[in-house]
Amino acid sequence: MEFIIEARDHGRLVRDYLRSVGVSSSLCAKLKRREEGILLNGRHVTVLAVLQAGDVLSLAIEDASPSEKLLPAAVEPELLRKTPHYLVVNKPPDMPTHPSYGHFTDTLANALVFALGREDAGFRPRFINRLDRNTSGAVLVARHALGAAVLSRAMVQGQIGKGYLALVKGRVEAAATVKTGIRRREESIILREACVPGEGDLALTELIPLLATDALSLVKLKPQTGRTHQLRVHMAHLGHPILGDELYGEADDRIGRHALHAAHLVFPDPVSGEETVIHAPLPSDMATVVREFFGEEGIALANTAFS
Repeated sequence: MEFIIEARDHGRLVRDYLRSVGVSSSLCAKLKRREEGILLNGRHVTVLAVLQAGDVLSLAIEDASPSEKLLPAAVEPELLRKTPHYLVVNKPPDMPTHPSYGHFTDTLANALVFALGREDAGFRPRFINRLDRNTSGAVLVARHALGAAVLSRAMVQGQIGKGYLALVKGRVEAAATVKTGIRRREESIILREACVPGEGDLALTELIPLLATDALSLVKLKPQTGRTHQLRVHMAHLGHPILGDELYGEADDRIGRHALHAAHLVFPDPVSGEETVIHAPLPSDMATVVREFFGEEGIALANTAFS
């Protein structure tokens, strides 16, 4: 991993610069023990070396545990963005993000190992955000430990913004900020329910209607918190469950899953810090329903809703 030193960092110690870009003390210690762990303009240096504008600082960051247990699946993932430090993938519906019981080889993680392993045998996906199996859309993946640390910190600090498109039952015409608590239902280890904020984890969602009929509406959802099933619970709480949501509404013949798509992702580049904006196009199953109710204008609006 390489950093080009900018004028604002001229005169800083390598140690201080590494801290500023998110290198943990434990990772820094590992780099110091490697012969080529820290290189400045191609030469080995200590963390007390002084940086100058234009210098190239290289870190030999390797995954200590390659993807030996992740079996590659011969599925080509749709990459929305690919850099040496991160990927953004458009996850299809009906695909788990990572392996779990009953899903050891058919996940997004397996597909990424197949695609990236051909150029990087030690690649291991480090997911910054995750989506339910039946939620489609943009997933941010770090390609190495430092990228994961920086992006995970950005997530905790609220610097990563997410936007979703959903098809919901009934007519939704008014924008709203939904504020509730969310807690686990007593009779279930899976289901959640809305409650007053003091009785559960605070959950905030911004709701923006786009198109509406009496039967169905297309809405934008922008979660301000990240509770389990938050968007699905909030829409059901409002009386407008997401189309096809068998947990919080009912199945629907028009779509074989809940009609929820992670269409928009905003995050700081883990190296430059510059704002990065990603749009994930509407998947075919949701596009079919949108076209049925709202025509081609609906498709165009859906795919530019976060522009």
